[in-house]
Amino acid sequence: MAFEALKTQVYMILDEIAARPADRHILQESLREKLAELSALGLPLPEDLVRLEAELEESVADRIYPPT
Repeated sequence: MAFEALKTQVYMILDEIAARPADRHILQESLREKLAELSALGLPLPEDLVRLEAELEESVADRIYPPT
């Protein structure tokens, strides 16, 4: 799949996360998969998306294990 098509899919996932926050975990997994596809193709990972995925993961961890 071409880089631009994957990038478009990633941004569609981001729109879905914003529109359906209750489904964020499922959509976050889709984001991880798309980033993995980019990586597997040897394409550069957009730094902002890598940061976003890390922040989403951190927020999930904070909900499960709240900071003390």
